[in-house]
Amino acid sequence: MSNFKSSLLNLPPVVKNLLIINALMLLATWVLGQTGIDLSKILGLHFFASEYFKPFQFITHMFMHGGFSHLFFNMFALFMFGRALESVWGPKRFLIYYMLTGLGAAALHTFVLWLDYASVMKAFTAFSNTPTPELFSAIIKDSLGRPSAWVYDFADKWADNPDSIAYANQGIEIARRAITESINVTTVGASGAVYGILLAFGMLFPNTEMMLIFLPIPIKAKYFVIGYGAIELYLGFQQTAGDNVAHFAHLGGMLFGFILIKYWNKHSNRFY
Repeated sequence: MSNFKSSLLNLPPVVKNLLIINALMLLATWVLGQTGIDLSKILGLHFFASEYFKPFQFITHMFMHGGFSHLFFNMFALFMFGRALESVWGPKRFLIYYMLTGLGAAALHTFVLWLDYASVMKAFTAFSNTPTPELFSAIIKDSLGRPSAWVYDFADKWADNPDSIAYANQGIEIARRAITESINVTTVGASGAVYGILLAFGMLFPNTEMMLIFLPIPIKAKYFVIGYGAIELYLGFQQTAGDNVAHFAHLGGMLFGFILIKYWNKHSNRFY
């Protein structure tokens, strides 16, 4: 316990301030939520086709979290691994790395969303030209993932009467609303930057042994990072219904972290 208290008191400045800022932002989200102000909707990242998108959200979303557990696990990883990196790089370079990996994570996440959006809009155009119950079901599944029961009921009724113009017009409107809802989803969290930190720790301290809670055997940091990256890649392409984790944002943090470290290694003899 004394070692833990000592670690808290001797935190390097950037890690300490990041912990404080993220905690305060969650507190502000709770407090303002009682007054009807949705801070996550304002500062969280939206897709650029959304009416709620603002350019500053690429930065502010990194300091917002969806709840205490989301904040805790991100900040615990920052506390555990960020201290070592800041001690090696110094505050300035560590902060640059943290911010750039967070921005890189947001960039890759947005790019993947754009690919999905372009595909859905292409399907929507085809559906609007020739509305059928089958195309409607496919678009709703791609846009919503897990639609409400009434949407399925509507699809079944339309399937029983596929030539109905009224059902066709209603289907087009429902599909348009579903696409709008899908692009208005908010992305929050420091996970992209945190995954960048995990990647950096694995590269700078590859043979450091770690003990996982769910797997009580020592594992070297480099294998830990590779395993995490592989899991995120699998889950990102799996696209399980109901999975609201931005897996490609995590991968984006790791990818941009890798590129940045390689660049620094090539253009300097040491980190500072």
